[in-house]
Amino acid sequence: MNWLLIIIAGLFEVAFATCLNKAKTASGNDIYLWYLGFLICLSISMILLIKATQNLPIGTAYAVWTGIGAVGTVCVGIFVFNEPVTFWRVFFIVTLIGSIIGLKFVTH
Repeated sequence: MNWLLIIIAGLFEVAFATCLNKAKTASGNDIYLWYLGFLICLSISMILLIKATQNLPIGTAYAVWTGIGAVGTVCVGIFVFNEPVTFWRVFFIVTLIGSIIGLKFVTH
């Protein structure tokens, strides 16, 4: 259950990063809605992280949470915001995913 909370918290981290990106290009009242979305997603992400770390080691949980956020944010950048796809970006994302999986398996 705690790993599921970390995964969901990581997805909300992707959402708050996406809201920040959309807020910088928004205009008028839309900017406030994107910042509100940022604050809501940030709050949910932090609450879930706090809940999960009550039963998981903080170092592993935080690394997995940030890794999910980083990988997810890069993927959103590539697929939604048309950021460039290069060999080295894909290479390091794959190594990051491998590290996240490795941390989960070595944590008791």
